[in-house]
Amino acid sequence: MKTKKILAMLFMALCGSLTASAQAEDAGLDYKPFPYMFVGLQGGMQTTLTNYSQADIITGTASASFGAMFTRAFGARLHVNGAWNKGGLSLPERDYRYDYNYITTDIDLMMNVLGFIPSLKYSPWGIYAIAGVGLNTAWNNDDARTINNSLGANVLTDAWTGTKFSHNLRVGLMVDYRISKHWSMNIEADANSLSDRFNSKRSDCDDWQITAQVGFAYRFGYKKRTYTEPVVVASVEEYQEDANADVVTDAPVVQAKKLEQIQKDIFFKIGKTEVEDGERGKIDDVIAWLKSHPTATVSVTGHADAGTGNAEKNAKYARGRAETVAKLINEGGIDLSRITVDSKGDTVMPYGDNEKSRVAIVIAEEQ
Repeated sequence: MKTKKILAMLFMALCGSLTASAQAEDAGLDYKPFPYMFVGLQGGMQTTLTNYSQADIITGTASASFGAMFTRAFGARLHVNGAWNKGGLSLPERDYRYDYNYITTDIDLMMNVLGFIPSLKYSPWGIYAIAGVGLNTAWNNDDARTINNSLGANVLTDAWTGTKFSHNLRVGLMVDYRISKHWSMNIEADANSLSDRFNSKRSDCDDWQITAQVGFAYRFGYKKRTYTEPVVVASVEEYQEDANADVVTDAPVVQAKKLEQIQKDIFFKIGKTEVEDGERGKIDDVIAWLKSHPTATVSVTGHADAGTGNAEKNAKYARGRAETVAKLINEGGIDLSRITVDSKGDTVMPYGDNEKSRVAIVIAEEQ
């Protein structure tokens, strides 16, 4: 029971850490975090499962990859892994080990499970399930052939010659941490299913190769994010020319028409359309101003931040925020004919900042 409690606490701590990381992410990014491309390098260890001592046939391995993350949740890569391997044969009189080389080229699909959690959309962490298919090319199996010939008992009758081609089916898991805009580090473990006799032994089933690697990736190809700033019309006050200014006395005097306006920004919490108590005073100010300007009209435009949720949900939130504010203005005594409602969803972030873009912008004006 104590162990279960400890594991539960660790799991909660991990979730809290991931959420905190996401919330700490810079909300004012000047680029769209997805899609992007990447190139990566990895290095680690590998072994092919066999009846020989696994510890004695572990070798180094290296990988290079090129790919793209199309969304927070889904991506793909071309992954090349190799190039050293070992096999072993255990006989009563002694053990034999043999070396050979291989290269595996795979097309992998990548699914980030954290990409399905809206609150972790901007988390620097990624947990990727990997599935792929490709071609394995092995060569330089002379050691196994030499052992078989020297024993004269043909104990390695399945030792292949020349170049051996095999399918490769891969499943794996990768944990990735973004260090900066362009760099991330990762740790990955994969299980690769290869055709029988890859290790010069017949088992009447696929051979399995296990790899474990750490590496770095360079991310690039981000699209620049642009924000549309709200247009606020300044008040134009009546004025008089300075008495000493040069004027044409017989020219008609054009009187500038006074434009009066009031703007209030009503901010909302993430995923909410209800107006907080601290924001209601702004709506009361708008209502009072409209009552003192009986011919004025008011527009309410709802917004949502692009940093959380998805376009469909954000369109719903933005519309709901605008309609909530419009309803309160109407309940304050302003006729619906004077109120217009609009919604921009998450297509326009008026202030470039996620938090400030969860807003309904209220502009009342009279000409």
